[in-house]
Formats: sequence, structure tokens, C-alpha cells
Amino acid sequence: MKHLLFGILAFVFSTLSAFAAVNLNTATQAELEAVKGIGPAKAKAIIAYREKNGGFKSVDELAKVKGFGKASAEKLKGQFEVPAEAAKK
Repeated sequence: MKHLLFGILAFVFSTLSAFAAVNLNTATQAELEAVKGIGPAKAKAIIAYREKNGGFKSVDELAKVKGFGKASAEKLKGQFEVPAEAAKK
């Protein structure tokens, strides 16, 4: 029964996360890792960059994070968001 419940919850979470962009400035490590193509090392690098630089001003800034290049950042661009108020800072 636990496995069935866990499976259902995992499916619901993955379905919802497929439709919702992850906020680069507020996402936890687990939320970042839920994005296909982001593992623990990249999630930690995103958080470290965010802490060092005071947050992301745009999703394009992802290319500046250790472990990402322009191509990988472009590929993941649709999975992330940076709210407009963060971009103004």
C-alpha cells in the first residue's frame, strides 16, 4: 500500500512540475533536482551561485553557473523562471 501511495504521489508531483517552471531564486535542492537534467551537483551549484551573487536576474544567467554552458542553459531555459521583481534588482 505504501508503494502504491508513493507511486501516485510521485506521478502527481512529476506531472505538476512538468507544467510549472521552477523559480531559480527560491527553489530548494530537491525542487531543482526534480528538473530533468539537474542532479545533486548542478542543484548545489545553482544554489551556491544564487547565494554568492544575490540571486538570478534572468534565466539566461544560468549559463554562468559552474557545470552549465550556453547550450545546456538554453536547453533547460523553459524549465526555470525568474520573477519580474528579481529581474529589476
